[in-house]
Amino acid sequence: MDRSERVDGPIVERYVSVAVGPREFSTQYLTAGTDGGLPLLLLHGLADNAYSWRWVMPALAKDHPVYAPSLPGFGRTAKPDNDYTPEFFTAFVAAFLDTLGLEQVAVAGNSLGGLIALHLALAHPERVRALILIDSAGLGRYVSWALRLMTLPGMGVLARGYRTARGAKLWVATMVSLLAAHPERVPSEWREELYEMARLPGYLEATVATARSELSLQGQHSQEILLDRLPSLAPLILLLWGERDRVMPVEQSQAASERIRQGRTVILPDCGHIPQIEHPDRVVALVTEFLDDFVSRESRLRSQLLKD
Repeated sequence: MDRSERVDGPIVERYVSVAVGPREFSTQYLTAGTDGGLPLLLLHGLADNAYSWRWVMPALAKDHPVYAPSLPGFGRTAKPDNDYTPEFFTAFVAAFLDTLGLEQVAVAGNSLGGLIALHLALAHPERVRALILIDSAGLGRYVSWALRLMTLPGMGVLARGYRTARGAKLWVATMVSLLAAHPERVPSEWREELYEMARLPGYLEATVATARSELSLQGQHSQEILLDRLPSLAPLILLLWGERDRVMPVEQSQAASERIRQGRTVILPDCGHIPQIEHPDRVVALVTEFLDDFVSRESRLRSQLLKD
């Protein structure tokens, strides 16, 4: 299955079937840009979807082919009764790259997407050339109580109440107030996407299942805190963090920055957990500068190898 529809400017929405082991998942993704340049893979956060990247994709696609899938359970991708573990998502992303024939990519991940990007870089170092971690999960114990409470018994059943029209509106208001430093700045299009998703069967159950796979009432599971594995990562890393992040505090970026072998950390003032939505122009500028620097380093390295 492969169908497409233009969304906004250069952005096209497509659907493909992605096989993970014996199972296949109908997968929604957005793409923009042409062949040439290092492909850029964008991974969204918990309870979100590919559309969270629509405000940065057109500019990023000027120099890179860009791909943003909705992970299983989210957006219009399949929502199976499944263990939504980081390992499952990592296997899915690797299979998605195989499906599109993308051998090597730069990966940008926000929140849950950052954790998956880290797992992908650790499991498949030959495929991940550069990493952009945006308010990433997996870098500290603390996480907002709003997410920890999702792990309580019975929350999967209670969450279904958000599927009604009134419940979906409450879900949107809750998510926006948690994720954004300034809820009034959040585009109406993103609010509408959250509302539509909340009403889709399987979405809220997938959100709860994903939260439980990463979190407990004590915070992020110790096995998902990857700080001590950062020094083993070869890719150049850009770490972006909202100074007013209420989901994962900015102090986690400082602990990560001390362990990164090569890269840069930028704290975004007056910004919450979703910089690509709150400050898209700033994110585009920083990511573009980072990828340009990566290409320059690669070029210098090739020149040096030729001289040697």
